[in-house]
Amino acid sequence: MSKEIRLRKGLTINLVGEASKAYGNIKEDHKFVVKPTDFHGLTPKLKVKVGDTVKAGSVLFFDKYSDQVNFCSPVSGTVTEVTRGAKRRILEVEIASDGDMTYESYPKAMAGDLSREEIISHMLAGGVWPFIKQKPYDIIANPADTPKAIFISAFKSSPLCIDNNFAMEGTDELFQKGLDFITKLTEGTTHLTVSGNKGAASVFTNAKGVQINKIKGRHPAGNVGIQIHHIDPINKGDIVWHIAPQDVLVIGRLFSEGKYDVSRVVCLAGSQVENPQYYRTIAGARVSNMLENNVKAGTNRYISGDVLTGKRIEADGHLGFYDTEVTVLPEGDEPEFLGWMKPGFDKFSVSKTFLTYLTPNKKFALNTNMHGEERAYVMSGHYEKVLPMDIFPVHLIKAIMVEDVELMENLGIYEVAPEDFALCEFVCTSKVNVQDLIRHGLDVVRKETS
Repeated sequence: MSKEIRLRKGLTINLVGEASKAYGNIKEDHKFVVKPTDFHGLTPKLKVKVGDTVKAGSVLFFDKYSDQVNFCSPVSGTVTEVTRGAKRRILEVEIASDGDMTYESYPKAMAGDLSREEIISHMLAGGVWPFIKQKPYDIIANPADTPKAIFISAFKSSPLCIDNNFAMEGTDELFQKGLDFITKLTEGTTHLTVSGNKGAASVFTNAKGVQINKIKGRHPAGNVGIQIHHIDPINKGDIVWHIAPQDVLVIGRLFSEGKYDVSRVVCLAGSQVENPQYYRTIAGARVSNMLENNVKAGTNRYISGDVLTGKRIEADGHLGFYDTEVTVLPEGDEPEFLGWMKPGFDKFSVSKTFLTYLTPNKKFALNTNMHGEERAYVMSGHYEKVLPMDIFPVHLIKAIMVEDVELMENLGIYEVAPEDFALCEFVCTSKVNVQDLIRHGLDVVRKETS
């Protein structure tokens, strides 16, 4: 039965630089990378070497501890470089595109003709399995598990986020084909959650075989972890899988067209972007093609992902595997003398330090300045105001700090992911890297309980 939920906690951060609902032109790219670092907990094992010729869908590497999980090339061409870090850790596999886009051929199929095991086998062989993630631990799902439910969040609520209603326009048939296969991966319910604030496009409201839920509220309403918490909470021993809307299309293409096609719509936004808009590109592509002659002068921060959870990249860096947003903000590396004593008409304030709290709809051109260093960890009550989960966030974080596994379990570690605590990190008066702590806690619990 569909649910309608209203969140009373959260935070809206209005930023300058929202992408207009239009598509920009982008030059054809010839350099793509797949980064094993995009997949937390993965130990990659290379299957190619520099100089090898690959097709779109050819396996580049696989999981050393789960060798059926493959990671494939997004384009056809030649492997030109394998970048390694400390202890020869693989950081990037670079492919020079040949421009022809030749695909590996995979069997086409209809959902009704395949069993659950056959669907999983096809997805593993076709390289699309990494799009399925699981909670707890926020990692790639284990194909040997059976989830109690599957979640798809049809919208995002973070600042300057992509509008999936616009990005998914015209994909109704392909989206439904992907859903037909995904729903067979669980004996439970497949939940599709839409926004109660802005409504949802027909591609979501007309979806069949899923339970359509509506959630209304401020960020992080669009986070799948928040939705799971309010719709079908995770207890110890439970497993829930989740997948993003555009990744459903990738699965639909694998079965309907027999190819590994990771093309996607990306939103370019931020106050330092001259013309923020949407682009059609491919996972792993360089972002420089979007940024060329489109970025304001100054020292800028380039982010693959949203401003709260994305990863910092260079101006000629590459789009992350799961990312559908590229954000550009001013670096904020200039000192500000006695900034806290000024009225702060251009400063965003959660604690009513500045007068801008009187203008809740004002948009801000924020930079990346931390406005201070890490300091004594104090309880301010701010976490509880922005985290719409029935847990004690500060107590959980302190349990993580001392690595008390039993206490972490009792305080709800299985339900959370780093992105759920991004707002806590944003409002933190102690400047603590909360998301890193949550990730550490999940890793500790996974190690101790596996």
